[in-house]
Amino acid sequence: MRRFALRTGVRWKISIAITAVGALTVMALSLVVHNAARVSMLDNAREVQMERLNFAQNYYETSNKRVRFGTKLNDPALPPTLKSKALQGRKVSSVQERDSGPPDIWAAVPVGNGDVLSLHSTFTDRSSNVMADLDRALVIGSVAVVFGGCALGILIGGQISRRLRKAADAAGRVAEGNTDVRVRDAIGGVVRDETDELARAVDALTDALQERIEAERRVTADIAHELRTPVTGLLTAAELLPPGRPTELVRNRAQAMRTLVEDVLEVARLDSASERAELQDVALGEFVSRRVAAYDPDVKVRVVHESWVSTDPRRLERILGNLLGNAAKHGEGPVEVTVEGRVVRVRDHGAGFPEALLREGPSRFRTGSSDRAGNGHGLGLTIAAGQAKVLGARLTFRNAAPEGAPNAAGTGGAIAVLWLPEHAPTNTGSFPVQPPSTTSARQV
Repeated sequence: MRRFALRTGVRWKISIAITAVGALTVMALSLVVHNAARVSMLDNAREVQMERLNFAQNYYETSNKRVRFGTKLNDPALPPTLKSKALQGRKVSSVQERDSGPPDIWAAVPVGNGDVLSLHSTFTDRSSNVMADLDRALVIGSVAVVFGGCALGILIGGQISRRLRKAADAAGRVAEGNTDVRVRDAIGGVVRDETDELARAVDALTDALQERIEAERRVTADIAHELRTPVTGLLTAAELLPPGRPTELVRNRAQAMRTLVEDVLEVARLDSASERAELQDVALGEFVSRRVAAYDPDVKVRVVHESWVSTDPRRLERILGNLLGNAAKHGEGPVEVTVEGRVVRVRDHGAGFPEALLREGPSRFRTGSSDRAGNGHGLGLTIAAGQAKVLGARLTFRNAAPEGAPNAAGTGGAIAVLWLPEHAPTNTGSFPVQPPSTTSARQV
């Protein structure tokens, strides 16, 4: 069975909690106040009843046993319990609740010869009105407290929610590679709470991760740099070998090793963010057509709309070469290149990109599934993405066939899209590019 999960924000959880606690508190206090006030008023009514009965008793005893002031002698309606207590020589009073209407107030006193003088009245309308006014005031106060607690909960929860959202946004930017972002600076504020502790922990984790990544980058760059000299010597020595199949194999492997070392060094330079673009104005359609023709004359280039761009031709050529090489090595023909304004698309008709690449982007030394990337070292697309970042461009990947759909002939394949920026980066570095609109993304 699928477990149902109710998703709510911190603001509403805190607001509901404060409102519930406030409602329970005012309800309990209202009941206590109501009962205490009612008991007090009934006790006061019994005392008044006894005073009236004492006055009537004095008059009865001094006026030759005349019953006045609403009293009755041996009233048959007198409750038996009060009558028995009065016959024992006690002055008694009580409150008799009724199913409906105000309660009855009784007072009784013995007057000798087995007679009982009693006085009966009901809870006054004035007292009932006082209780009604009190109940009304309690209800209004309770409602005010509940709404006030709800507003206070929304205010407090809103502040905490905003801080958490800022922290989450900053952490997301860190996850995207902006390691200069600090969560503690992002949330700001004067009040210090658990959010600041979380921010400090995330910042400490980011610093530790950044140090580890930098250490790995330095080690990778150092290893590749140290390998360059012996690999170059190995390649030179291979050229001196006599012709033959073994010599050809040695030369090919030595050249592949040299290419790998150069790619690793290039990735290390791109990761260090030390690369800068050398800008020139080029006609994008003409530039792509010439470079693709030089790389592979069989690749079809279609220029939908020509556009002049300010970019680094060497880096743009590197990106095109890696995308075409990836399509030729891991895809199937025909390979098509389309230029539309500042957008360049490279498509093959093979099995498409692996799901891991579409989900996480290109990663070094991960070639994906064997049907598309069983050969190579997974650096081609990584270098292309790094060079695109230096240009201030954006490189995206998708498959032509929908996810889960059969890859019919002519309908499938992998599509890499290079989005060149509208404004070129400065010579001091690249800048983030706003993603295209939803409409443009659908037309890719």
